Amino acid sequence: MKFIKRLLPVLLIAASVTACGAGSGESQAEKSGDNTKKYTITLNQEQFLTKVADFKTNPEEWKYLGDKPAIVDFYADWCTYCKKLAPVLEELAKEYEGKLVIYKVNTDIEKGIASAFGIRALPTLLFIPVKGLPEVAQGAVPKEELKKYIDTVLLKKDN
Repeated sequence: MKFIKRLLPVLLIAASVTACGAGSGESQAEKSGDNTKKYTITLNQEQFLTKVADFKTNPEEWKYLGDKPAIVDFYADWCTYCKKLAPVLEELAKEYEGKLVIYKVNTDIEKGIASAFGIRALPTLLFIPVKGLPEVAQGAVPKEELKKYIDTVLLKKDN
């Protein structure tokens, strides 16, 4: 819990700057009947606890369970900015396939995960290096900024 408590002030400050408006409805893929291959991976709580971090068993400290850097996109189907960010993350997941994993967590469905991480604004991105602590960003971050961060921080490439 100490880690999550340290993350909470950052999330609250960022929430005051950016937030998505309310609404509801089906996802764009559901509306269009889109069956194309998805490179991002949507997680439920059980999968999150085994692939990302087991915050229930180990609430006092952060321990990433993956073997590749990851980004977790906390989103909701009704969120306008989330809808704008989704295709960008899908492109990045395809481009960095095998080097980076991009997970998605629907905060309307996975309320336990959203609560544990203090998610108050959408979209919220959790950038997870293989070693070290994750960092948080909120809002629809432009693709070029995401690529720069992925290359220089998560994959540690010199540009």
